Amino acid sequence: MQRKLLALDLDGTVLTSDHTVSPALIEAVKSIAEVAHVMIVTGRHHVAAEPFYRQLGLNTPIICCNGTYLYDFGQQKVLSENSIAKDTAAQFIDLSEQHDLKMVMYVKDAMLYSNQRPINYMEDMLTWSQTFPAHQRPNIRRVEDFRQELAATDYVWKFVVEGGDVETFANIDFVSQHFIGEQSWVDRVDFSAIGNSKGNRLTRYVEQLGIPLEACVAVGDNHNDISMLSKVGLGIAMQNADDKVKQHADRVTEHNNNHMTGLADELKALFL
Repeated sequence: MQRKLLALDLDGTVLTSDHTVSPALIEAVKSIAEVAHVMIVTGRHHVAAEPFYRQLGLNTPIICCNGTYLYDFGQQKVLSENSIAKDTAAQFIDLSEQHDLKMVMYVKDAMLYSNQRPINYMEDMLTWSQTFPAHQRPNIRRVEDFRQELAATDYVWKFVVEGGDVETFANIDFVSQHFIGEQSWVDRVDFSAIGNSKGNRLTRYVEQLGIPLEACVAVGDNHNDISMLSKVGLGIAMQNADDKVKQHADRVTEHNNNHMTGLADELKALFL
């Protein structure tokens, strides 16, 4: 079957360990985009994915926050979404504070974290964002009060919780009834509204395009990629993925730091 769509994760897949995209992969993606539909499917907020989207020269919608929403950069518009209800988000904030957890809240156009309880990876993200000119800068902010920010936003896309016993927290009745939790680091879990996953959002999107899942290729490295790797015709895991992710893939390609002879060449062989 002819390959018609390529779905690419960002972190650990398109991005090397120093959060850059290799020239070889940029060239490969741009060539493939001339003959197939290429899109990003990421756990990132669209503001944190946009610089890489631009580097890859894409013009397709992007699936963000583990399938929570589909965003069109051209129109600067959310095309479809399953966000977290505000009252549910408020209760989640209360619970995370009661369990002494650090938290990030992804809202309509920003990633927010606590000024009182900063998270190291968000500090790194903030530093990274400041390397861009002001008009292109991803909106990443420290805040004093999550509840005040909640009242001011139209959408809550997801929460990221870190530290403590996040597994126990994920199994609290309220959390398990309203959220799907997907591990994104050793002690870090992403929580989005129940029913969201990369695989589910990608499935709905390709149905609208009239492309069968069998004609799609997906590439990823983390637990939040399993849902799309297992649904498409060809799921590819990175060598740097853990064994559980690899078990749900049809094949394994080279490490994300070896794009020159790894993923770039593999994708060209599949599509060109």
